[in-house]
Order: sequence, then structure tokens, then C-alpha cells
Amino acid sequence: MAAAPAVRFPVFGLVRLLGLAAAAGILFWAIHYRGGMALSTDEETKLPIFNVHPVLMLIGLVALNGEALLAYKTVPGTKKLKKLVHLALQFLAMFLCLIGLWAVWKFHDERKIDHLYTLHSWLGLACIIFFSFQWATGFWTFWYPGGSRSGRAYLLPWHVFFGIFIYVLAIATSVSGLLEKSIFMQSAKMIGRFSTEAMFMNALGMLLVVLGALVILAIVSPGPGKIDAYRGSSE
Repeated sequence: MAAAPAVRFPVFGLVRLLGLAAAAGILFWAIHYRGGMALSTDEETKLPIFNVHPVLMLIGLVALNGEALLAYKTVPGTKKLKKLVHLALQFLAMFLCLIGLWAVWKFHDERKIDHLYTLHSWLGLACIIFFSFQWATGFWTFWYPGGSRSGRAYLLPWHVFFGIFIYVLAIATSVSGLLEKSIFMQSAKMIGRFSTEAMFMNALGMLLVVLGALVILAIVSPGPGKIDAYRGSSE
């Protein structure tokens, strides 16, 4: 069986840096290019309401969730503290996502746009449902009231697998959302194909792909102190 890659560069720091860059990027796009955010507006276009959606979804499901997935490797202290940070970050991510979902639903209602007719919307809804179920299952099994020792041992590999799967799904949903929004705006002649905004959105999508790859690499790779031992066991 092939060993996980031993990472010899500061992957955790790079993940944090790219996560912050992605969060800053979507905020910059919403404020600089799209006129800001609001939960309520008198503007006829209602775009400030929509802008809440991509900002909170990306910060929640990608940036905060990425930090949560790595909490067991990046947070110093006891295992209980690491678990608490993991749960808390994902709860905050879920809270932001629900607000983001509400915002886009409100935008569609006020603009009389149909709901759930695109692949992006299907992916997003699936992502939120899976993420919520994963968090609830993890809380019940690993925190309170807590499952049996054998039950936790059986569920842990599945919990890790579905955590990675949901993160990949979040990246795919975010990238498809950027693509969908860009195409809609180009079709409406709001932006040009090679406009600065279109190129910025493309670059942000590529950044998310790289961030996703690094988060997964950080999850599957052995910790810094285990690299040499891990490498020796495969020789």
C-alpha cells in the first residue's frame, strides 16, 4: 500500500495564507466590483442581497471548514481542545452558510427568479445537507453524549472520508458558482469576456482549486515529527 506523501514545506501556513486570500478575494469582489452587501435593500436589482451569498458560503464552507479539518494538526493542546476547536469552527461555518442560503433565496424571491434550477444550486444544497448531517453525527458520536469505543472506532474513518468529500464538494460548488455568475454577467453584457472582473473571478476559482489540493494534502500527510519514521516504514 502506497504511503501518504511526506510534506517538507510549510503546508499549514500556506493553507492559512491561501484561505485568507480567498476570503479577502471574495470580499473584494463583492465590494469593489458588485457594490457591496446588504441583508435588505431598496435597490431594484437587489444585488447587495445576493452578494451576501458567495461571501458567506466561501468563508464558511471553504476557509473556516478548511481550518476545522486541520485543527487536529494545527491546534496545540489536548485532544479535547482540538476537538472543541474543530466542532466550533464547523458550527460557525454552518451558521454562516445558512445565512448565505437565506440571502440567495431572498434574492430569488424578490427578483421573481426560479429556485434550484442550476447544477450549482443542486451542488450547493447537497453540500449544506451533507455538511449539517456530518456535523450533527460527529457531535453526537465524538462529543456529546458520545458513542461507544467500538462505535467511535468504526465511524472515525468514515467521518474523515466524508469530511474530505464534503470539502471537495464545497470547492466544486464554489468554482461552479463563480463560473455561473461570470457567464450570467457576460450574457447580460454586464462585463466583457476579458474584463478585469472576469479575469479576477477566474483567478479566484484557480486559487480555490489550489487551496483545496493543499488542504487535502495536509490532511493525508503525516505530521512534521512523523515524516522520517513514516518514510522509514515504507523502505
